Amino acid sequence: MKKYNVAVVGATGAVGSVMLSILHERKFPVENVYALASANSVNKSVLFGNKKLKVQDLSEFDFSKADIALFSAGASVSSVYAPKAGESGCVVIDNTSYFRREEDIPLVVPEVNPEQLKNFKPRNIIANPNCSTIQMLVALAPVHREATISRINVATYQSVSGAGQQGIDELSKQTTSLFNFQELKPKVFSKDIAFNVIPQIDQFQDNGYTKEEMKMIWETQKILDKNILVNPTCVRVPVFYGHSEAVHIETVKPITVEKVKQLLKSAPGVELLDNPEKMEFPTPKVNCAGNDPVYVGRIRKDISIENGINLWIVSDNIRKGAALNSVQIAEEMIKMQLI
Repeated sequence: MKKYNVAVVGATGAVGSVMLSILHERKFPVENVYALASANSVNKSVLFGNKKLKVQDLSEFDFSKADIALFSAGASVSSVYAPKAGESGCVVIDNTSYFRREEDIPLVVPEVNPEQLKNFKPRNIIANPNCSTIQMLVALAPVHREATISRINVATYQSVSGAGQQGIDELSKQTTSLFNFQELKPKVFSKDIAFNVIPQIDQFQDNGYTKEEMKMIWETQKILDKNILVNPTCVRVPVFYGHSEAVHIETVKPITVEKVKQLLKSAPGVELLDNPEKMEFPTPKVNCAGNDPVYVGRIRKDISIENGINLWIVSDNIRKGAALNSVQIAEEMIKMQLI
């Protein structure tokens, strides 16, 4: 099997470190792995399996040495270095929001629209969707193919790791402070996150929706179907890892709960966990944190409309919502003989 030189940009971050872990776990055919970050992290070490990799300076790296680059160091970094990497012949899989709305850059969830990968040239960049969009579409794509979804109403319950390590630290410190009867003012989030929920992720837009909510609309229409109407509310919750979503769909064709369950049982990347009598339904802490599948439960008929189905969708936002999806894109490109 051909082996590939892989660069991981943002290797010291929450997602970058998991990218390295997943590359090793899935036995990705690597020749060399380059751990890249800012000058502040140079000469630090990161793990690739049992091997320690020295972090190199992103600004000095020659991307012609890499076949594939996994980017997860923020949109501002990707805006500068992803085009440079692409121009050098390296295939970039970018985990930031910077390129997602570009018409000539594929936005891909491998279980949903892998055929779009063939359009990665001439820029040599593929965009990884938003974490909340990925898990929702992995679960909804089989239903859409069967019954055509016309509308999605979704409320997300997103963990603090979606804001990176600083979000994790803020929840941890605030929780400790509250137990010690101390006050710790929020820095990462707009309000206290410990023992609280915040109905705001990213900046508010002119239409009253946040940018996180608009991402779910734009990305769903680009990946799944431009005609789907999407009405999202994105909420930050005091959970460390794993996003949850209450999803209510309307379909053009009638579809039964039993048919939805049948479709999801055989859907790639999905694990059905739906047995209310035994209190079996997915939760972020118990089921998804540290695991790869998109878990689906609480599937039921929407009793308020004719062609409505309700689902509860849970997944690890750092793994499937970011690092795993990026690695799967690279695997799919190899399978399709695109690289």
